[in-house]
Amino acid sequence: MGGSERSDDPAREIGSVTEHGQVTVPERFREQFGIETPGRVVFRKTDDGKVLTEPIRSPSEMRGFAVRDESSADTLGTDLLREMRDNDH
Repeated sequence: MGGSERSDDPAREIGSVTEHGQVTVPERFREQFGIETPGRVVFRKTDDGKVLTEPIRSPSEMRGFAVRDESSADTLGTDLLREMRDNDH
């Protein structure tokens, strides 16, 4: 099965889904959005019914990552990933 095919719209490209539910992310989008192979992506449904695909950063990419919240306390990347994973379940 071919991986993907170009669409007339440069912002779109048609991917394929195998009988096992595996999705081929077109090469230009993998390159543009930094999706590593092998890698993981998250599918997120918006309120208006669209599906967004976002790369999931590897733990090594997140090492040392911290964010300041409104209380000015640092939150480690590991804690952010854990919270995101919990919210997805």
